[in-house]
Amino acid sequence: MRILVTNDDGIDSIGLHILARAMRAHGEVVIVAPDREYSGASSAVGALHLIRPEVHRSHVDGIDESWAVSGPPALCVMFARLGAFGRPFDLVVSGINPGANVGRAVYHSGTVGAALMARNGGISGVAVSQAVAGSVEGQGWDEMLIGLQWDTAAEVASAYVRALVADMPERPVVANINVPNLAVSDLAGWKLATVGHEPPNRVAKAVMEPKIGQPNVYTVQMAWGPSGSLSPETDGGLLNEGYVVLSYLSRLEAEARPDLAPVEAAFGW
Repeated sequence: MRILVTNDDGIDSIGLHILARAMRAHGEVVIVAPDREYSGASSAVGALHLIRPEVHRSHVDGIDESWAVSGPPALCVMFARLGAFGRPFDLVVSGINPGANVGRAVYHSGTVGAALMARNGGISGVAVSQAVAGSVEGQGWDEMLIGLQWDTAAEVASAYVRALVADMPERPVVANINVPNLAVSDLAGWKLATVGHEPPNRVAKAVMEPKIGQPNVYTVQMAWGPSGSLSPETDGGLLNEGYVVLSYLSRLEAEARPDLAPVEAAFGW
């Protein structure tokens, strides 16, 4: 079992290092992660005809092979899938992200985006995130990380990966795991959940403010706050109740219109 570990917070992230070491129990681990933070990058790879990505060897305690890439996590996964880092990988594990990736945060999460890119290449992907008090749209600031119980998320991820590799699915899956910031003994259990709409904390307002001394130039000031009551049946609601939340993310599917006549009429068909 060859496991690629990546993240969207960069090669120096504590969560990345702890997750990678936890994965050693399940196979050969190679880290390929961005050289800096790419939170919110989703599955972006950048303008391939313009970018000139660089790869640098890196050192992570306990890991034999680590690489830093000057690009987002999905690009790291794509390069790995195309053979840049040797033999094919059997699994991609992304995280540990400080901040829950639930609700609409799933759409723009770079942590989840790496797992989606894995499935796009025929490999199962596991995204691992940990709840952080005050995080906004799945992102946590440095000052929010004090007291974060990384080892809980690592132990949860290890338990899931152990079960996954013991019975790998024929069709690759994307598993989105969100873990409360609690000791393992205080977790309420595991729950399968649908993806809700709201994250626990959302960007609630964006206002353009004129930039002094620069006509027609503005900065955008954002305000955020709690999203209110989250449905107890969704990923965000169950996470707030202390459960480890597991959501399987479906593939993009075209939604057929029931009637093409209005579109055809516009062309005279």
